[in-house]
Amino acid sequence: MDTDCCQIEKSGADTFFLYGDLCHAPVIGRLDIHASSYLLCKNGQCAGIFKTVPPEFASVPVLDYGGCLIMPGMVDLHIHASQFAYRGTGMDCELLDWLARFAFPEESRYADPDYAAGAYGIFAEQMRKSATTRAVIFGTIHREATLLLMDLMEKTGIVSYVGKVNMDRDAPPALREPAADLSAFDTFGFVNAAAKRNYRRTKPILTPRFIPCCSDSLLSELSEVRRTYDLPVQSHLSENPGEVELVKKLMPDARFYGDGYDRYGLFGNESRTVMAHCVYSSDEEIRRLLKNGVWVAHCPNSNMNLASGIAPVRRYLDLGMRVGLGSDVAGGQTESMFRAVTDAIQISKLYWRHIDSGARPLTFPESFYMATRGGGSFFGKVGSFADGFAFDALVLDDAVMPTPREFTVEQRLERAFYLGLDQLGIRAKFADGRMIYQH
Repeated sequence: MDTDCCQIEKSGADTFFLYGDLCHAPVIGRLDIHASSYLLCKNGQCAGIFKTVPPEFASVPVLDYGGCLIMPGMVDLHIHASQFAYRGTGMDCELLDWLARFAFPEESRYADPDYAAGAYGIFAEQMRKSATTRAVIFGTIHREATLLLMDLMEKTGIVSYVGKVNMDRDAPPALREPAADLSAFDTFGFVNAAAKRNYRRTKPILTPRFIPCCSDSLLSELSEVRRTYDLPVQSHLSENPGEVELVKKLMPDARFYGDGYDRYGLFGNESRTVMAHCVYSSDEEIRRLLKNGVWVAHCPNSNMNLASGIAPVRRYLDLGMRVGLGSDVAGGQTESMFRAVTDAIQISKLYWRHIDSGARPLTFPESFYMATRGGGSFFGKVGSFADGFAFDALVLDDAVMPTPREFTVEQRLERAFYLGLDQLGIRAKFADGRMIYQH
């Protein structure tokens, strides 16, 4: 029954098995482990976990990864492709200073098609090799550069939303769009151009950068774009104290930061929305996030690097809010979602110890869930091996980390995340039932 990976990849087989040690979190806080088991892919979806191959599937090909860990692919709910080139620098700044000194000057470079091609090529290749199978991505204000980014992401096989950024105030002249209506017109053009390219895995997403960079007129124009094309929305929310205070000055009539988006229909309900950070969300804002069904992209690495603070993720989970994880490159220095999982756990321990003793630290199964099923729900039935979910899978060979100890599969999984196995142990990666990376 064993079948070579290349044979399935070349044939484009719609039905096959993966064999190995299966790990997923279909509900928050619980890992389901199936050692030495078979995961069936049928027409791009998960179609059952079996201890042995049932007779009716005896002729179905098997990819034998015996001894390897097999888990759902990672979902990155918030990453800036345009900042990837300078990741790991400027980490002594706070958010607003960091934007002015590092992010905005770098993003201005994407007006140059040659620079954009080189920088985005590096980003796309690294994402292809990463543990990420789905991502929600910021580009820049530049339409052609962002379309190029979509072209490159399409080739990786990763399923993604990619946004052309909108900003018409409080930004350098090179990044400040001249008028709200022109920004919206350019976004109409971007969405129409993307539709003509017939992408299978890459879709546009409406991307007002954040309220400090978006006038009321621009938000109103973008509301019309969203309704016309039924687009999802991504932006930032309550990340940093200085940012929150600035929003109060710029939009004094808003009840809270998120209300500034909500009054224009850009905050959940009919608009599927992901907001990054939510470190300083007020009680009223939290209630609105929950009521409107907004996804929160928790970005612990970035929140530490830019000294923003610690998001009260335990509270969000206890309330039943939609929460996933984001790498937030380049506020976060790495695209590794394994690092995001462990950072989320570690920073929650500091929150519990130093801020709120009633907020239990996150457990590994909970953080693993956020990186798979939690963020995956933004894409639909994604992030679990339950029947009917998209067949997104990551195969890890933890034999590259030798040890004299015997570990359970669950212990091996935790060890893989804390020791960064995504950097050297990825054997294969699948999205929607197709192999998109093999090593």
